[in-house]
Amino acid sequence: MTSTDLHTGPAPAPLAPVAPKDRIFNLDMLRGWAILGILAVNALAFAWPHIMIAPVETPPPVDSTMADTIGVWVIDVFFADKMRTLFTMLFGVSIFLVGGERSDLDRGALLRRRLGWLALIGALHGALLWFGDILLLYAVSGFIFLLFRSWSARRLLWVGGTITLVWALLAVGFYWAMGNIPPEMAAQFEQGMAAPTPEMIQAIVDTYRSGGIAGFMANLTTWATFAVFMLIMIPVTVPLMMVGLGLYKSGYLTGTASMGTYLTVLVIGGANLAVSAWWGWQRAMAPDGVDPTGGWAAASTGAAPLVTLFYVTALILLTKFGLGFITRVLVPVGRMAFTNYLTQTLIMVTLYYAAWGPLWYGTHSTSQMWMVVGAVWLAQLIWSPLWLSVFRMGPLEWAWRCLTYGRMVPIRKGGD
Repeated sequence: MTSTDLHTGPAPAPLAPVAPKDRIFNLDMLRGWAILGILAVNALAFAWPHIMIAPVETPPPVDSTMADTIGVWVIDVFFADKMRTLFTMLFGVSIFLVGGERSDLDRGALLRRRLGWLALIGALHGALLWFGDILLLYAVSGFIFLLFRSWSARRLLWVGGTITLVWALLAVGFYWAMGNIPPEMAAQFEQGMAAPTPEMIQAIVDTYRSGGIAGFMANLTTWATFAVFMLIMIPVTVPLMMVGLGLYKSGYLTGTASMGTYLTVLVIGGANLAVSAWWGWQRAMAPDGVDPTGGWAAASTGAAPLVTLFYVTALILLTKFGLGFITRVLVPVGRMAFTNYLTQTLIMVTLYYAAWGPLWYGTHSTSQMWMVVGAVWLAQLIWSPLWLSVFRMGPLEWAWRCLTYGRMVPIRKGGD
């Protein structure tokens, strides 16, 4: 999910910054799609009490309309888990592109410093601003994954793909079982869950909207718990990184795989997305507590990696067939992914619970939240190419690189 040193030619000398012209178009394009898409999912956690975002279908603390129902359906079917999966795959690629082979000790040292700073930045991001930070998870997982970065594409895909498939099957089975639990067991389960009362929800809203330090302290408390959960995701995250690097080493992400392979993935992933969308729509339109799909709407979300691969394939094929003018708009956003990710936090925190903002926390419906997301998307699509027309990299990419190298590096184009 972070902006990395990407290149298509020979490996750069140790510690040498990589020029923007050497970046790989497809990787930056895919990262741009991911950074925009993840905001649609994260906006829920910025805008509503965190106890209300699992499951996503839980309505916000305002009157819902058909537009809100559609908004939740779009998030659940097209974005939830799919963007995190894509981020993770791309991060696995960046581990290799920055650190090189395990035999390259100089670049390995650079990679470890880079991950160390990322861990610190992630911890500060989560503790001080937003509990949903994923940078710390990526940094810790990266320290583990760097041990596997010299594996062959075949080995990475077999090992990472098998483990990912097992996790997906477990998720599908769990969601289906929960959707078909006997009524008596469901009642006992709900009693044991101690569902939050409206008063508890309102208390959280009031805390975040107090306009003072209370909202940030509430975020810190939530992050302390959430960070532990995120680290439990390491066994899921590392295999996805393997899949991402395997797809890169095999040529899939750079557009050099066979057309038959791309079309097979496109059909399988697209069919999964279509079925998931149909089942999800049926459940969204059903009365509360009724699931006409027999649990399959929720179960189909466990196959999120297939939808991720569908997006990846569709975007790569658009580029291969001369439609790069469509995907090109995503490239600057992807080149500034680190800046754009943290900027999304600053914008959303300002809008929803910072004292200097309008304090919209707990007041927006899903459709209103989508208007905010759309505005941020538009802003990042505009400012990313404007910034990169003058500078070599995003401002936070530059700061991260300076910390990693232990010296100031040029940021302006044409600078020494």
